[in-house]
Amino acid sequence: MSTRQTIKSIIEREWDQFQHTNNEGGRASCQGNRPMFEVMRASQFAAWPQELLTSYLADLREADAGGRNLVTEKYARMMASTAPEIYARDLEPHLPRLSEARIAQQERIIKRQLAWAHEFADRYPALGAGMRVFDTAEDSETTTSFETYLRGELATYSQRTLDLYERFVRECERRQENLTEQIIANTVRLGGYTNLDEAEAAQRRA
Repeated sequence: MSTRQTIKSIIEREWDQFQHTNNEGGRASCQGNRPMFEVMRASQFAAWPQELLTSYLADLREADAGGRNLVTEKYARMMASTAPEIYARDLEPHLPRLSEARIAQQERIIKRQLAWAHEFADRYPALGAGMRVFDTAEDSETTTSFETYLRGELATYSQRTLDLYERFVRECERRQENLTEQIIANTVRLGGYTNLDEAEAAQRRA
């Protein structure tokens, strides 16, 4: 399977799981916006190596076969920060328990990616202003930060996928590449811009 086919298959499965995710207060408006969903997810996955994509697609297939919804689990875990009482009472008992070693591994990745996000916003402040707030400390019942979102997503990966993802993040760091910059560069290209500088200038004029 080619990289493009793998990404398409991932997005198809994620979208299906997203459609079966029940939100507090009813269906979210973003659940009806497939074009935006595809742009945001494709932008992320286009930065990934094939081995990591293949492993994550296997996670989704295994989840479907086992009756798990990884998208539901991702959003449930975010509520540990945005709605802690509901999370502790209604959600945490039904989620797979994470070991201390697993949590520590995820936090190493989050620390690096959070630094990249801040670095990106410093370089491209207009584009950065359009992103999520960055830090978990900024979460509220209606606002979910980049840090909290990433924490929720990483927790849904199999150990195999998380190990590959950490290796990928370390390789980006070794090459002095900013993963946030790569992903948003993909996003603006899908939005019709030539590059980040052009998109930044357009945002400043808006």
